[in-house]
Amino acid sequence: MKVEDVMNDEVSVVQENEHVEHARKLMLKHGVSRIVVVDDEYKPVGIVTEKDLTRKMRGNGPKWKMRPIDKISIRRVMTEDLVTLSPKDEARDAVELMLKKDISSIPVVDEDGLAGIISKTDLLKVYTNKFKGRWKVSDLMSPDVITVNENHSIGHVIGVMEKNNVGKIVVIRDNEPVGIVTPENISFAQVEDPETGVNVEKIYFVRNSEGKTKKNVRMVSMLTAGDIMKNHLIKISKDEDAVKAADIMYKDNISGIPVVEGGDLVGIITKTDVIKGIQ
Repeated sequence: MKVEDVMNDEVSVVQENEHVEHARKLMLKHGVSRIVVVDDEYKPVGIVTEKDLTRKMRGNGPKWKMRPIDKISIRRVMTEDLVTLSPKDEARDAVELMLKKDISSIPVVDEDGLAGIISKTDLLKVYTNKFKGRWKVSDLMSPDVITVNENHSIGHVIGVMEKNNVGKIVVIRDNEPVGIVTPENISFAQVEDPETGVNVEKIYFVRNSEGKTKKNVRMVSMLTAGDIMKNHLIKISKDEDAVKAADIMYKDNISGIPVVEGGDLVGIITKTDVIKGIQ
């Protein structure tokens, strides 16, 4: 199967002279987790993901991180060393590159420039169509799950993500999974304003250089994993066909499913785990 048979030819893009705010709005509007950065000739020069926003926009370090996001250039946060594929490459080449480079998507480029993008989500379709009955969830899952409890702060969750280089954290209560936190939950966190009782979108890394958003920063710093986690948690048994896990992740647009046995957490199966089964 070729890359062109699997890739998505509808790609969200921004110009390299745009600001972080524009990329963030596109992610929210189109429900995507990555934006390709292109030059004036529509050739890809970088990529920005939710993980980039979570990791690179933390509110400390260089002064530029303290600016409002409508003043921060996309060049500051994008990944520049792009890996690309041709539409005529094999889908297995995409799997190998994603696993080798630890990336979740690859822009597809032809002689005219950006032709599409192939992601782990697209490769789930390949697995579902070709590998039914090949592996059980227990064969592909990761038994070592990075967890926090629901009372851990956002700062702690981010630190755990960075230390372990993971994009999702399972939230547990008495060894039972009750939620999951991803970079999207952190970057686009909702917090209730105590004065109005209204949910207001907050971005944990935004700080006004003149100190005008101190209240917002305080409110966000008080958030815990329990406040921002996705708590409508889907779980799966370790004895299920891995195709079921792939199908759930594809249809529900999630990147990982806690694996349980008798209610207890025994592992997690992710898109990365599933595409390993294609090799």
